[in-house]
Amino acid sequence: MKYLSVIALALLFGADVYAQAPLGQTSFPVPEIPFAPKHYVCYRTAGPIKVDGKLDEKSWKKAAWTTYFVDIQGDLRPAPRYKTRVKMLWDSKYLYIGAQIQEPNLWATLRQRDTVIFNNNDFEVFIDPNGSTHPYYETELNALGTVWDLMERMPYRDGDKVAVNAWDIAGLKVGIGLHGTLDNPNDVDTGWTVEAAFPWSILGECAFNGAPPRQGDQWRINFSRVEWHLVVKNGVYRRERDASTGQLVPEDNWVWSPQGLINMHYPEMWGFLQFSDKVVGTGHDSFKWHEVESAKWILRKIYYGERLYYISHQEFTASLSSLHEKVSQVAGYSWPPKIYVTPDMYEATIESKDGKTLVHIRQDGYTWITGNN
Repeated sequence: MKYLSVIALALLFGADVYAQAPLGQTSFPVPEIPFAPKHYVCYRTAGPIKVDGKLDEKSWKKAAWTTYFVDIQGDLRPAPRYKTRVKMLWDSKYLYIGAQIQEPNLWATLRQRDTVIFNNNDFEVFIDPNGSTHPYYETELNALGTVWDLMERMPYRDGDKVAVNAWDIAGLKVGIGLHGTLDNPNDVDTGWTVEAAFPWSILGECAFNGAPPRQGDQWRINFSRVEWHLVVKNGVYRRERDASTGQLVPEDNWVWSPQGLINMHYPEMWGFLQFSDKVVGTGHDSFKWHEVESAKWILRKIYYGERLYYISHQEFTASLSSLHEKVSQVAGYSWPPKIYVTPDMYEATIESKDGKTLVHIRQDGYTWITGNN
């Protein structure tokens, strides 16, 4: 497998891709659940897909649903009040995503593209084509079909506080199905359906191995649903406010693969999307776990530990035993990992026992692989 070099990435996104992570923090949140991302095998369509929000083609009927969404913190929080689930398909031009969203109060007010859609109830898609945690794509949709699409050069925690808002998914198709009446508090609705077609021509812009993907390729993906607590005032829906503070009652965040903290911008916790060349309904491919992902997770634990260590000591450490996050050996990889430190940067690496693969992480959280994996 070929990987874009770190130098090429810097040329693509600018030299500040090396910029030191925001280290003036007094705390650094770490996921509070085990590393166990969900996975989905995505099959090819059996024919054309009309993106109309109905999900009624033969291909959709044969595609499997994901498990129902859970709270963003996983089992640390109660199960969501309403159900959400997703299906996925692909062909030579598009990645198709269909979502079924249970909702008794259909509500949406934002109509202008690239407004902050999560100020409404919304459905969100996050895609990391490379499993490196940056760059990645984010798309938010409300029940009006209004789109906010942006590209994140890196997670906000790692130094880049401004997403590329001007970036648009040219050719994105969106269909919304409303099962009830929008913005009518006088009835009880059933929910809404999202159908979206993401063109490979755009998703491939940051996919180091290109797009469309090949048989067995794996991308990282997750889905989020923002659900506000609503009240009715003067015959219209309003987001509920705390009577004692006047502040908005915090929204619920429900996701497919739990994050372990209230933050979608931890791409390492997203699920795995594995592509199959089989036409949906004609055969089965099992999801394949690659041990390199276990190696990447060990390096991610080192990254967490280095961030916490820096808060206390104002420097990084080359000592694995000094880190807050404890790490354990990975099958097929030499031990211990190596950590190379400068006054304001570091790189940690772990090598496969056969010497063919070297996995890396640096202070801004970017991971990459050299060698032949």
